[in-house]
Amino acid sequence: MASVKGSQLPRELFYDVENGLWYRPRGGGVVEIGMTSVALAMAAALVAVTPKRAGRRIEKGEACAVVETGKTVSAARVALSGFIEESNEVLLGEPFRASRDPYGEGWLIRLRADDWQAASATLLPGDKAAKAYALKLRREKSRRRAEEG
Repeated sequence: MASVKGSQLPRELFYDVENGLWYRPRGGGVVEIGMTSVALAMAAALVAVTPKRAGRRIEKGEACAVVETGKTVSAARVALSGFIEESNEVLLGEPFRASRDPYGEGWLIRLRADDWQAASATLLPGDKAAKAYALKLRREKSRRRAEEG
């Protein structure tokens, strides 16, 4: 398992670092999607997590969920297109599950991907994602320092 500042990134998953999401192929063209522990640590306390409902289609770059913290409301944007097979509606009443178990109970949606092979080629495996996250965290820290000073 790769690690960044104490946050874990399982090596068997694929990552979209810029959008803070992980992807797990489940077979039959279905891909499970959730928020990375790094993104959750950066976000602070979750107030609400609202995954898109099953039974609808989403396109690459669209939100698969809306995530609200004490400071911001943001969209979790997917790196692939497809049909939402299942939505983790438990998160509607218990958003803390996403932080407590981001790679298990905290998944957002299960998507029947149009072309997982092509999409996975644009994502990073765990060890490369760890390096990309470390760079992103350094950039964020530098940006904050520049805004403060």
